[in-house]
Order: sequence, then C-alpha cells, then structure tokens
Amino acid sequence: MKKLFDELSFEVSKNTTEKYSTSFSLGILALHQSIRKAIYAIYGYVRLADEIVDSFHDYNKDGLLAQLKIQTTEALDEGISLNPILNSFQHAVKNYNIDRKLIDQFLHSMQMDLKPVDYTSELYNEYILGSAEVVGLMCLHVFVNGERHAFEELKPYAMKLGSAFQKVNFLRDLKDDYQLLGRSYFPNIDMRVFNNEVKKQIEQEIEYEFKEAYIGIRKLPSYSKFGVYLAYKYYLKLLRKIKDTPAERILNERIRIHNGHKFSLMMGSYVQYKMALL
Repeated sequence: MKKLFDELSFEVSKNTTEKYSTSFSLGILALHQSIRKAIYAIYGYVRLADEIVDSFHDYNKDGLLAQLKIQTTEALDEGISLNPILNSFQHAVKNYNIDRKLIDQFLHSMQMDLKPVDYTSELYNEYILGSAEVVGLMCLHVFVNGERHAFEELKPYAMKLGSAFQKVNFLRDLKDDYQLLGRSYFPNIDMRVFNNEVKKQIEQEIEYEFKEAYIGIRKLPSYSKFGVYLAYKYYLKLLRKIKDTPAERILNERIRIHNGHKFSLMMGSYVQYKMALL
C-alpha cells in the first residue's frame, strides 16, 4: 500500500531530523501535530543536500548533487520517489504549494559550496538567499498552512529569521568551515586577522535580523508560533554564547549549547509563551 510507504517516508525524515539536530527536533515537537510531518520532510531534504557538500569528501560530490537535482524534479513531477526523504518532501511541496523556484535557489547555493568561492557582498547575499532564506520560506508555506496572503505578509520576516540562523551557524562552525573545508563566507574579511572587532560587526548584523524576525513570529498562527519562537530563542541563546566567546576561541572550537540547557530553554520559553509575552 502506498499509504504505508508514505508513512515510512515521513518516519525516515523524522529520524533524520532527530539524528542530526536536537534543537530543531525540539522546535518541531512544539509545532501542532498537523504540520510536523511537513517540517520533518523539509529538514530531511535540506540535510540530504548538506551532507553531500559537507561530508561526502571521498565521493563525487558534483555527481551526487546532480543526481539529487534530477531525482528531486522526478519526484515532484511524478508524485513519488523510491528515496523516502524525497518522497516525503514531494508530499510537503504539493500539500503546501511550495514554490519550486525556492527549491532551485536552494540547490544553487549548495552548488556554490562545491568549489571555493571568494565571497563578495553580492555573492554572500546570493548564498544566504539560497541556503537559508528560501528554506525559511519553504517552512513558512507550512506555518501558514499554504495560505497565500499570510505567506506574502510574513515573507520578509521569515527571510530575516532564516538569514540570522545561517549567520549564527557560520560563526558556530567557523573552525570546521575555514580549517577543514577551506570556506570563508563572510565578505571582505581576511580570516587570518579575524578578531573581536570583526566578530562584533557580524553579531550586530545578526541581532538586527533577529529583532526584525521577531515581529513576524508574533504574527504567526497559534499552531506554529511556539515552535518557531522556540527555535528563535535557541539561536538567540547560541548567539549570546558566541558573543561571550573571544574571536580566537571561535576559530579553534565549535560553540555548543548542551542538551540539558536546551530543555531548560524550552521550558522557559513555554512559560513566556503561555504568559502571552508573544
């Protein structure tokens, strides 16, 4: 039965999310049950592409990403894929009217990761658009249950939130990106002289985006608001921890929030939410 395979497909996407990200798993659990499957599906798909460009160093990354592009198109056109993650993703795209242009833009940014790029401000913004902002927009389609007017109203805020999340990730993963993968995303910055002043400028840019994104979070429907707010609070906490860490340490270790602190943050955020602070 196709229904059984579809259930398995969503379960694979859920397991993928839980395996790779405790923080996003907690955030998804805070969403209404009716939309969790679609968000698991989006995360699973994004993780699939991320793994190709970030982890599969002993394989033909160009070939694997090209295969993923072809298989994505086939899954969307045919309404099925033997790849469970792609199968769950095509369901989410169809059920919530996710624009295929967002998927194309995302895959374009993944293509940019396959080769060293000297990031100018223009290329940096292009990469952020595809790797983060459009992912936020895919999720927004689900958060507003496919309602077009609400999507258009909240679109700029979702893009700001996705951008802020990605830039926090850049700072958190600076050691691996620069030292292991040879990547430096921030434009006009010589990583050999990365210091506290440079770090502060990036942090101020992120803080502005978080402030803007919060306006949109307050406008989300009740069934999605708390889950998005929880992810926002987690990344805000991570940014504050990064701010308290000297630039030299950022270059030499990955900043983390331990699982115990994540659960505490979830409970505190829930209390704020129930007290109608949103």
